[in-house]
Amino acid sequence: MNSGSCSSLMEVGYDHHHHGHEELHVLAVDDNLIDRKLVEKLLKISSCKVTTAENAIRALEYLGLGDHNQHMALTNNNLKVNLIITDYCMPGMTGFELLKKVKESSNLKEVPVVIMSSEYIPTRISKCLASGAQMFMQKPLKLSDVEKLKCHLMNSRS
Repeated sequence: MNSGSCSSLMEVGYDHHHHGHEELHVLAVDDNLIDRKLVEKLLKISSCKVTTAENAIRALEYLGLGDHNQHMALTNNNLKVNLIITDYCMPGMTGFELLKKVKESSNLKEVPVVIMSSEYIPTRISKCLASGAQMFMQKPLKLSDVEKLKCHLMNSRS
């Protein structure tokens, strides 16, 4: 079996801290409950560990970038997020603004951010990619999208 294939994904070790292989820990951000549940379900089927947040502010707090926990660096390894997947249109702070905050953080700038949107707007897509987004995905997400994304991440990590 060739090593580049995606079926051998789960044997690719992450940081071997506490388990044999560390699963991808994904932070999924979406203000729409149904979309959020769908993304969570797809990620779990793809054997990822999922944390969800209903808006970008919550996500930043979870990541240790909230206004009042700026000093709390992500020292806790259980919190280590390998991927952030966020909706573009959300009240309060958009996925694009979340992306920029993550990329400005010295602790988090290496974490891939994927933006999803139900609208296909090329200028918006190129703006996100130019600002460091790993990928732009059209909603509703399908399992094949998640598998492709996972493949892409594994390959870019090696």
